Amino acid sequence: MAGEESKEPLSDSSDECSDQEPTWIYYRDRPEWNDVVPVELNEGPFPVVSIAYSERFKDIFNYFRAIVLKNEISERAFELTSDALELNPANYTVWQYRRTVLKGLEKNIQKELSFVRRIIEDHPKNYQVWHHRRVLVEWSGDPSSELRLTEIVLAQDAKNYHAWQHRQWVLDTFKLFDHELEFVERLLEDDIRNNSAWNQRYFVVKQTSGFSEDIISRELTFSVNSIKKVCNNESAWNYLRGVLAHYTTGLNGHPVVEELCQFLDENNSESPYYFAFLVDRMEELMQSDASKRQVLLPKADGILQVLATKMDPIRREYWLFLSRYLNSQFAN
Repeated sequence: MAGEESKEPLSDSSDECSDQEPTWIYYRDRPEWNDVVPVELNEGPFPVVSIAYSERFKDIFNYFRAIVLKNEISERAFELTSDALELNPANYTVWQYRRTVLKGLEKNIQKELSFVRRIIEDHPKNYQVWHHRRVLVEWSGDPSSELRLTEIVLAQDAKNYHAWQHRQWVLDTFKLFDHELEFVERLLEDDIRNNSAWNQRYFVVKQTSGFSEDIISRELTFSVNSIKKVCNNESAWNYLRGVLAHYTTGLNGHPVVEELCQFLDENNSESPYYFAFLVDRMEELMQSDASKRQVLLPKADGILQVLATKMDPIRREYWLFLSRYLNSQFAN
């Protein structure tokens, strides 16, 4: 079944879209549509911004409005939605009505998936087309093409939110997590700063093993190794913090993290992400043990001053705000 849909990489063009398009015949000139009275768009007597729709656009959507009012479930209505989507693939109403016709006519879902794929080729960040695809997969119960499709889309744009959202839904709904960490690691090998891949790793761990003590150690080791390769990688630092949120003593105390801090100190690291991490570690200790405030507060404030004036002056006001906040909380 799923094999009917092409799995070739998405391309910039399609056999369905040729420069040699046949001469367009307006719906108003088609004999088979003589029984339908088109419904024009009513924008009122004084439209604020009147859109200059093409004649073809007005013709198609005038007839589309007519069949919706009639609730017509037919092959011609189905073909009309195809023409409407060619002109405006982000029109949610057209997609919704197309699903109504699909069900009413019991159309082949695999053919519809192929149709959707062609639209994704040209409009990979179209929310409506991805939603339509999700509904089709729900109806068929067959997710076999989805991971490969999203992999191809993400190869073209690793931060395509719609593709990631669809992939996460497929993984979670059909429990297809078995090889997802391997996929994420391949992405991070290609681009260690790929924040979307780091986010996906967190999602997979959370939805599968959870953050047990062993998993926390494994994930901390993974993120620490990445930080040692590229210290100014904000994505890896954020991941480290996310994992430590599940650790009993927070940012302090885990041997993997303590070894990282020692390593960065010995190598005189000047990463602003490391310095910000140190400040948060100190704040955490001051909150849990008041006796440490006298020593740690001046250190934290000194680091914030360095961040504000030398390391990250573009966020100067933010670091100075944190300095004032820490002093208001712990100075007394």
